[in-house]
Amino acid sequence: MYSLHEPGVLCIGKGKERKKYEFGSKASLVMTKRGDILVGAKNFSRNVYDGDTHDTLLPQVASLRGSATETTFCDMGFRGQTQVGTTQIVLPESPAPTDSASSKRKARKNFGRRSAIEPVIGHLKADFRMARNYLKGILGDAGNLLPAAAAFNFKKWMNALGAGALVALFLLCRWICQPLPKQAADA
Repeated sequence: MYSLHEPGVLCIGKGKERKKYEFGSKASLVMTKRGDILVGAKNFSRNVYDGDTHDTLLPQVASLRGSATETTFCDMGFRGQTQVGTTQIVLPESPAPTDSASSKRKARKNFGRRSAIEPVIGHLKADFRMARNYLKGILGDAGNLLPAAAAFNFKKWMNALGAGALVALFLLCRWICQPLPKQAADA
């Protein structure tokens, strides 16, 4: 037991020199290949192996998107399964000597996208209060992850709309809230 007031806390080994361990719960995220939109987020109450998170995370992604993803690109921490349902799980591997330059370039580009999830995790921890959870219990951990992921997507959407869309939204709200003309009010 790592915490008296929060018995569900896990000790998760990070394998990094600066911070060897983290205490809390394990979370798994799924991000689109283009657009960096979070389409899946799941909190786990036990320290599961990364490769075993696909079984519960990919059905959530399929239900949110309306269809299952064809391919997921993962890092070597997700070794084990090569397919879950109709989704193919692709891990990085050394190119074969017979591979063409274009196939090597395509593989490098696909697996280069894996590193894009790390800054998203950093933003969730720093900007969306995921570094420390103030909610109690396992349900509090899950209740902290989903709104943080939704807020991340909402902020991306607002940034994409830009200030012009916000001004248009303000003008529309002002037009809707105007009092009715006297003739329309009398009718």
